[in-house]
Amino acid sequence: MSGNNLVLPIVLWGRMAPTHCISSLLVMDDFSTIITGCHDGQICLWDMTPELEICPRAMLFGHTASITCLSKASAGSDKQYIVSASESGEMCLWDVNDGRCIEFTKLACAHTGIQFYQFTIGTQKEGRLLCNGHYPEILVVDATSLEVLYSLVSKISPDWISSMSIIRSHRTQEDTVVAVSVTGILKVWIITAEVSRMQDLDPVFEEESKPIYCQGCQSISFCTFTQSSLLVVCSKYWRVFDAGDYSLLCSVPSENYQAWTGGEFIAADKVIIWTEDGCSYIYKLPASCQRASEHFRSDVGKTKEGSIPPLIYSITDRSDKQLLICPPVTRFFFGRREPFYKLLIQGDSAGRLSLWNIPDTLPLQQLSVSSTISLQDAFDKLTPVSSGIIDQLSVLPGSTTITLVVSSYHPFPASVLCFVSNSFRARSFVLIVMSFCRAGWPPHRTLRGHRNKVTCVLYPYQISPRYDQRSLVSGGVDFSVIVWDIFTGEMKHIFCVHGGEITQLIVPPENCSTRVQHCVCSVASDHSVGLLSLRERKCIMLASRHLFPIQVIKWRPADDYLVVGCSDGSVYVWQMDTGENWVFIKELDNLPKYSHNALVVQAMKTNLTDPDMHVLFFDVEAMIIQLLTEEAQRPNPMLVSPETLQKSQAGADKGGSFLANKIFKQVKETMKETIKEHLLDEDEEEEEEMRRREEKSKSLSLLEYNLTMDTAKLFMSCLHAWGLNEQLDTICLDRLGMLRPHCPISFGLISRGGHMSLMLPTFKESLLHQLSLATGRKLALSDIVGKGTYGVSRAVTTQHLLSVISLANTLMGMTNATFVGEHMKKAPARPPRPGGTPETPRRTSAAPPQPSNPALQAQIKQGNYKRKDLSTGPLCMLFLLCVCVCVCVCVCVCVGWSQLAAMHCVMLPDLLGLDKFRPPLLEMLARRWQDRCLEVREAAQALLLAELRRIGQSGRKDTIDMWAPYLPQYVDSVSSRKYTTTSVSPDKAYEKSDKCPQVRQHPQL
Repeated sequence: MSGNNLVLPIVLWGRMAPTHCISSLLVMDDFSTIITGCHDGQICLWDMTPELEICPRAMLFGHTASITCLSKASAGSDKQYIVSASESGEMCLWDVNDGRCIEFTKLACAHTGIQFYQFTIGTQKEGRLLCNGHYPEILVVDATSLEVLYSLVSKISPDWISSMSIIRSHRTQEDTVVAVSVTGILKVWIITAEVSRMQDLDPVFEEESKPIYCQGCQSISFCTFTQSSLLVVCSKYWRVFDAGDYSLLCSVPSENYQAWTGGEFIAADKVIIWTEDGCSYIYKLPASCQRASEHFRSDVGKTKEGSIPPLIYSITDRSDKQLLICPPVTRFFFGRREPFYKLLIQGDSAGRLSLWNIPDTLPLQQLSVSSTISLQDAFDKLTPVSSGIIDQLSVLPGSTTITLVVSSYHPFPASVLCFVSNSFRARSFVLIVMSFCRAGWPPHRTLRGHRNKVTCVLYPYQISPRYDQRSLVSGGVDFSVIVWDIFTGEMKHIFCVHGGEITQLIVPPENCSTRVQHCVCSVASDHSVGLLSLRERKCIMLASRHLFPIQVIKWRPADDYLVVGCSDGSVYVWQMDTGENWVFIKELDNLPKYSHNALVVQAMKTNLTDPDMHVLFFDVEAMIIQLLTEEAQRPNPMLVSPETLQKSQAGADKGGSFLANKIFKQVKETMKETIKEHLLDEDEEEEEEMRRREEKSKSLSLLEYNLTMDTAKLFMSCLHAWGLNEQLDTICLDRLGMLRPHCPISFGLISRGGHMSLMLPTFKESLLHQLSLATGRKLALSDIVGKGTYGVSRAVTTQHLLSVISLANTLMGMTNATFVGEHMKKAPARPPRPGGTPETPRRTSAAPPQPSNPALQAQIKQGNYKRKDLSTGPLCMLFLLCVCVCVCVCVCVCVGWSQLAAMHCVMLPDLLGLDKFRPPLLEMLARRWQDRCLEVREAAQALLLAELRRIGQSGRKDTIDMWAPYLPQYVDSVSSRKYTTTSVSPDKAYEKSDKCPQVRQHPQL
């Protein structure tokens, strides 16, 4: 799914919220969004209302290690960017509005703190990121490209920087960077306008270095009220320094073995300090620390009892005192816009956010929590609850809570193998056959045989067709490997050759020996590797001499070698046929093959203890290719006339196109029904009805489906904006066979470098609040259900519109591309019977003469009976009527797709309303202008032209002005003079055009 493919994810979260052990947090300047990073590497976006109500909106994936720090990366309100850093040196620039990854990089050092710094060069404002961490300097990084420009280096006692702060000067053009090293030495750098413009020049050295004896500094903050004090918090004490000469004003030690973790000025004379166990304390500074007081700096250099400020307030966290895995993270934030809140926010290892609004006048009683919520609390409040892939198993009568341990998706049988756990023992797993065109939960079968938790599964036929299509292999904690029949659910064989739980099941490469090609490789926790023959039903090789855990398996088929790499760095080479062993050091590579599928179901989890959630990745380009491939494989079209009925049935099946065959089958069924109405007995009809019932009641393994069309059906049903055009909705449901969703769908967005953002199922609450503010009226959930996600963000709108328009144009160019399956189509209407209507039972007296010859009845039943007047008379007229009806149906299907594409390309802003619509991004459409997929390219071009028309002349001018600095300038005086008089301005060209080419017209229309 990598590269420039247009891939859209849809996530099924289930009822259990993902683990989110908070390691860092940040609040945007407008106090509308809270960002939290966790130890597992994910970032969560929380929306906050002016009433301080918190609701989780999305989760960002991309980091591979714990999030160490978060910082804003822009100062304007139009672009809300943040930057995140992890323990592995990764840095990512995110767009908070839609969760896009704008830029990412990876450095050799890990950052523990990032500060955003903005300066002005002429009329332009540029941003810099000052980073400190496990390295002896401060790196200055460009806030847009994440490139390291220069560094702030120490001449005297260079060491790692524990914390830093930027002091902005309003009187001079010089700003100050104050930092404290891990050894307690204070460093001061001066940043001027010339230094800010530096790129790839010599490092900037410190202006001052002074020991202040603050080892283990946790945070340093500057008093913005007086601009004369610095607060330095260490684990055992906190101190206040004069910002002029950095002299000590007061010092407060910790009590009762508490460890300070941070602090901030909340007023000119008050500070708030928080501890490792989640408690916060507010102190009033003495007069010697207040610049407005006449006793300012009176205690410098003195040690007096009165210099310790009194404790005036205490905020204790967590009344339930739940045991936490990690210490909570506490931060204090000022409101720079109305309402000017002073918020103390705390996040813990349970994924809970607690918020206190600290008033200017502190109350005498205990300050209560203004708002608190966790991810699981938000999931529990959902109505209806968030859907998972095996929720139907948890709602059965008498069933207990079932947890999904691990799952695997197999596109060939369109099934998902789910290993479920009950009381932490997954003794069975469920085979779920995905059938998108069936109502209700998909059919499933439970395979029971393991005595303990199932750990891995392998469907060999998915990787190589040399294996039996019916074979499925699973391994478990009970040391066993079981071979199943995927169609019948029968247990074929059990391998018990390992002495530990099975951790991996691997398929050997294609060019191995014939015997090994029918084996699977199993890896166990007892450091053993086995080759299990599925054909011979025995273990042909067991390698168990490894002293350390196995990390990697490589193959060298030309020499019949199996190479095993262990955690200690040792490499073992085994001969697969004989089992002989050598020690081998040379590194071998075996690149796996990759195949593009229209739909891939990927199981994900944020933590090893979490149940699996499932993400459905829809590859639009692969879906279009598969649809066009199936269309091209159909026979060439031919005309269907009454004369073709006189030919053999085989000739009609061989020469007819898909549409002709459909028409022929429908007409044939209609004529057979008419003949049976007049020529067959009642008992024959009863036998025919019983035969049809038997065909409908097929087993799970004999389900007939078209996976490509089912995938397109599900995808288009999720993307279509329902409820805006009732007439089009009726066409989509009845003629096109689409499904209408009953709850909001959690979409995702794949951006740069494979980084992904997934909407949480609680995003609908945030969307309702945003749309209510935009429209000025309170909206209900029914106002947004089924209308797509075109009001979430501009990037999501762009991806979804490109997908739905390109697929609609593709389906419009196909023959009778409707999602109405054969089991969903109604049988052809029978003509009125003599003496009664089709609804009334047949009258015995009015029945026509019936043939008494049994051989003749058998011929009629098989469709081989011919009558002389078949090509003339009422049956011929009936045939022509059926042909006309079928042609009209096909034309209506094409018109339906054309109307759907036109609505999403041109009419959607007007139907949805500009207050609920987030327009597509022009830069994303411009990148798709020359997309390699023709259908996506045409959709991008049509959508870009429609958006340029919608924004008008002023909008196009603003776009050109915004893009002008990034566009290359080519000056050709000859060509410019040549085309000056003949060229037409773009605005006039738009005014002269009468119609935007939003959709590609079908050749038959």
